[in-house]
Amino acid sequence: MGLGTHPRPAADPMARNLEPSRALPLSDAVEVGVADDSANDLHAAPVPHPVHAAHPAEVIEPGHIEPGRALALVDFSPPAVGFGEKFIRMAYRMGVPGSMLAGPMGKKARNRLLATVDNTLPGSRAAGTAIRAGHFLVHGAKTPVAQVDYSGAQRVTPPLEKVVHSFSWLTDLEACAPREQGAPVAERILTAWLAANPAPPSKPGKGPAWNVGNTGMRVANWLAHAPLILSGEKTLRLRTLAHIAATARWLDRHVTNAEDQLAEVAGWVGIVAAGLLLPDGRPRRLYGEAGLIKALGELMGDDGGVLSRSPLAQMEAIALLVRLRNCYHATRRDAPPAVERVVELLLPPLLALTHGDGGLGSWQGGWAVSAEDLDGLVKASGVRTRPLRDVRQWGYQRVVAHKSVLQFDTAPPPMPAQARFGCASTLAFEFSHGVHRLVVNCGGAASGGGLVPVRLEQGLRATAAHSTLTLDDANSTAILIGGMIGSGVTEVALDRKTLPQENGTAASRLDASHNGYAARYGLTHQRILLLRDDGSELRGEDLLVPSGRKGKRGMVGFAIRFHLGPEVDVNLTADGQGAALSLPDGGYWQFRSGAGDVTVEDSLWVDGQGRPQATQQLVIQGMVSRGGGTFGWLLKKMN
Repeated sequence: MGLGTHPRPAADPMARNLEPSRALPLSDAVEVGVADDSANDLHAAPVPHPVHAAHPAEVIEPGHIEPGRALALVDFSPPAVGFGEKFIRMAYRMGVPGSMLAGPMGKKARNRLLATVDNTLPGSRAAGTAIRAGHFLVHGAKTPVAQVDYSGAQRVTPPLEKVVHSFSWLTDLEACAPREQGAPVAERILTAWLAANPAPPSKPGKGPAWNVGNTGMRVANWLAHAPLILSGEKTLRLRTLAHIAATARWLDRHVTNAEDQLAEVAGWVGIVAAGLLLPDGRPRRLYGEAGLIKALGELMGDDGGVLSRSPLAQMEAIALLVRLRNCYHATRRDAPPAVERVVELLLPPLLALTHGDGGLGSWQGGWAVSAEDLDGLVKASGVRTRPLRDVRQWGYQRVVAHKSVLQFDTAPPPMPAQARFGCASTLAFEFSHGVHRLVVNCGGAASGGGLVPVRLEQGLRATAAHSTLTLDDANSTAILIGGMIGSGVTEVALDRKTLPQENGTAASRLDASHNGYAARYGLTHQRILLLRDDGSELRGEDLLVPSGRKGKRGMVGFAIRFHLGPEVDVNLTADGQGAALSLPDGGYWQFRSGAGDVTVEDSLWVDGQGRPQATQQLVIQGMVSRGGGTFGWLLKKMN
């Protein structure tokens, strides 16, 4: 049961007695049992989303799990249509104008909006209020609206570029004020943007305003929030409608030149939305639906996880499809069944990354998205489902034990073509108890340019920014500029079991390994995590196993890092072999090392709004033989 293979030690290291100087004795270890390997039953009766539960970790983990790909589409093919519609779709794809295919004698209809969209996606009241006060507020950083170069000649930070040029700020503005108060603000910014971008360029890439992702989102946002930008002066209204029509035609030609697969999906969403809400749109809609379904099939794996492995990208894909569904409903149509099924497929993997506080873990450039933001998206989706426990293709393992939640990255980083903020996080974990996060990853590379400095972006993607082992201060997978990644981890082996005890309790055992250090140091990193079913004890072992028949000579430095949550107060024990972790609610946990002295170092954690918070980390470090080594540790809740 795995995604790859690697040399394993002859004996199970979690079952043997470890030397006190090198690892913790696991005399309490439970017997090895047989795992229930099934995946989540997504067709089961709906259960409340974890945000609504008093103790989410107690209610969201199902007892019986069925294959997660039960919802997977057998074939991402265009919606079934008749011969006439197939002909229209083909003719439009070949360049025949929509007016010739939709209207009598090819007479072009005047530009107008066919329906008003009811937006169901939540916005940020704080960001909307800041816009009314004259500032874009992005991840805690304010930028005066009047100082933004809307042409894109003077580059600004990527998060601000996306907000400005995708017009996602319209959702925030709508959330904070009635239309009468928000429309004048929206029209002023729109006027400035149109002055800087009077017409679409000849091809994509002419500044951030004209990459396919931002352009598709902009068209969808303009149409979804039309009352904010089309309620004022007639000249501006006609100019905006003409620009929307021209941009839709530009997307028709250039959507397949998108910067990545999610950007292409955004482009197709813009095309379909324009086909629904602009005159003579039927040919464009038929063309766009076929392209959208194909792009969605290439965006994600069978278990519903996007190939970038990014929870932020997962949320963006859901939001795009929900906005498109709103456009369908505005025209009294139902979205194609495949689109609805994709939304149902995207939610369970995303929920697998929720902690007891209802927010997300920090993975692949994402920050700890707040429960409020996640709950708003889930509510807008209309899908009620359980988190997937075992998301094999997306690569995140989830274990819920009473009030404790364990998340474990057991897959290689995304392929370079899919990586937006690829991180070297293989075999990192996060751990929470109730609403408190004890062990986290730094996260937040995608928020670089807000209060998180852009210069930290690569550091936040490094292995050392995650709660795992590093060798020689090197990344397990190379971190490159522009969100890309290089060589490193290519194989991850995984074994998951339920271990029963004689007293009727049980524990979950996760055993995974990766080959990211094999080529450079001749060592495979293996990590074993054992979580008791009452959530009170997490035992771990990190093993370095020779990857060849003969171990290499010499020594190499290692460090095992445990980044602590922002509410954790840490004090080292007198013997230097552990630490006391105190929580605001009076909870008390003990960390013990069987692998050497424990030290405390400064760390950084990016919060639910993409803002940096100073935190601390526990570090076990030293030298290890190229012949391998074993390092045990324990995190235990004390009464």
